[in-house]
Amino acid sequence: MKRILPILALLLLHVSAWGQAPDRRHITPVQPSTNTTLPPARGTDEEVIKRFLSGDTLAAAEEARRDSLRRAYKRYPLLTDLTVGLNFVDLPLMAFGQDYASVDFHATLNLWNRLQPVLEMGLGWASSTPDDMNYTYHGRPSPYFKLGANYNFLYKSEPRYQAVLGLRLCYSPLRYRVTDVAYRNGYWDEDLTFDIDSQSSHALWGEAVAGLRVDIWRQWSLGWTIRYHAMFSYGSSQSGRPWFIPGYGPRKGNLGFTFSVAYTLPLHRATAPSHE
Repeated sequence: MKRILPILALLLLHVSAWGQAPDRRHITPVQPSTNTTLPPARGTDEEVIKRFLSGDTLAAAEEARRDSLRRAYKRYPLLTDLTVGLNFVDLPLMAFGQDYASVDFHATLNLWNRLQPVLEMGLGWASSTPDDMNYTYHGRPSPYFKLGANYNFLYKSEPRYQAVLGLRLCYSPLRYRVTDVAYRNGYWDEDLTFDIDSQSSHALWGEAVAGLRVDIWRQWSLGWTIRYHAMFSYGSSQSGRPWFIPGYGPRKGNLGFTFSVAYTLPLHRATAPSHE
């Protein structure tokens, strides 16, 4: 009996150890929790790096995101450039028989390469004898003024290339005369002619503008615009209404076209932002 008891004790210990072994094999080690934050990207602003070092990781991460966006989509400066140009398309058209012309200088201030206030000033004149009519219309050289703005849809590109839509408010104080007005005197049965001199009028109208501008050499560029005219008011005299309006064209027309050569003066050294 004394020999049997030690043997039974050894068996019980062995069974107990064998039953606990599977539990130890299924235990999964627990990894310690971490609270690490990835460092900012190379080229990040110095203030952002200081926030990382000070422990303000949430604010630093958000600032790093904004900083990366600023470097990827950097805005142009407020005063990007100033462009002055000359519209002269009517001059060669007169050589091909057009009876009128409007020539103007324009100045465009480019803000953020997006919004562009525009001022246009010019002179217009005309000389026309309409077919099957009994007079000749002379539009004396008269000034016109246009004030408005463009919106550049290529504001993320270089300012040398632009696609714009714009509006203008336009005004012209004009002078004209009508000569060689012919009529037949039925009583005397003879043809008579007379002139109507020193007529003056004015016109107020608006324009919707669509245009393109492309660089040709250094700071020089070419530009085209198509314009839709809407007459607001104009003056008339006892002799009738003006046929031609400087800067507008024939009074009954609604469409216009300009072609200009321009020079651009940069107003900021960082005209073209870098995309790092």
